[in-house]
Amino acid sequence: MIPFRSPLRRRALLTGSLALTGALTLSACGSSDSDGSGAAGKTRTVKTAMGDVKVPEKPRRVVVLDTAELDSAITLGVQPVGSTHVEAESGFLNYLPKDKVSGIKDVGEMLNPNMEAIAALKPDLILTSKIRHAAKYDQLKAIAPTVMTETTGYPWKENFQLHAEAMGKQAEAEKVVADYKAHAKKVTTAIGGPAKAERTEVNVIRFIEGADIRLYGDQSYIATLLKDVGLGRAPISAKAKDGFSYDLSPEKIDLADTDVIFQSTYGDPKKAKQTQTVGSGLWKNMKAVKSGNVHTVDDELWIQGIGYTAADKILDEMQAALTKK
Repeated sequence: MIPFRSPLRRRALLTGSLALTGALTLSACGSSDSDGSGAAGKTRTVKTAMGDVKVPEKPRRVVVLDTAELDSAITLGVQPVGSTHVEAESGFLNYLPKDKVSGIKDVGEMLNPNMEAIAALKPDLILTSKIRHAAKYDQLKAIAPTVMTETTGYPWKENFQLHAEAMGKQAEAEKVVADYKAHAKKVTTAIGGPAKAERTEVNVIRFIEGADIRLYGDQSYIATLLKDVGLGRAPISAKAKDGFSYDLSPEKIDLADTDVIFQSTYGDPKKAKQTQTVGSGLWKNMKAVKSGNVHTVDDELWIQGIGYTAADKILDEMQAALTKK
């Protein structure tokens, strides 16, 4: 499943017939392969959600179309030439190192990438997912080899491996994974060991403008991090729809009560029902609230940022919160 994004500040569609015509013209000028690969030289074949795709042996101009792909590239030491933006003040999510994203060309809003802008960058590899851009696959592959995962979010570790394979960064990926596992183990030790971690039940909730309060289930990105640390989950998390999330109204927020709550907000706190909820008697009487174990976290990092760079920062924040005296 994918993280929710409401239609805040929805931008007008950037791809029209004129833009597409320009994109395909630029693509044809920039490609030296008859199959639209966008790059000459040696190629490798990778298995994707859209079938086998030939990619350059060493891609040099990568365009990414979602936050997970951008995290993967940055994590592996690749600065994309282009990336879509999300509804963040800075365009790119704020947890990413500024020096790593400062030179990246903005190619439009995530759900509506600008094909002309992408083609103008003459990429030799495009990374995205089927759930985001399957309908645009033919347009994208006409510009450059396009590697799509099936979806985003929960299978982020498998997706990262495909991103690494596509970019020829498998060796770097092995080190990233090993370092992450060691980091998660360190957090487990810091909070008192595996047994104590398992006894500590945690919920992650998100206040969302224009929607119900979201409690994340086990089939979500953030839940995989909780599992890797060995933390327990409250029984309500098992009721999540499709394993992803369980929606709550302010009048039922006490159903989210547990030992520890991590909360984030997307949009205006009043419109997201956060102000109403945290001011209620139900909220104030919750166990986690009374014990001082409700921790406000950054939505861009904890919910929208999907990947190992985000995960390492989240693990640090998780450790700090769970060891706070």
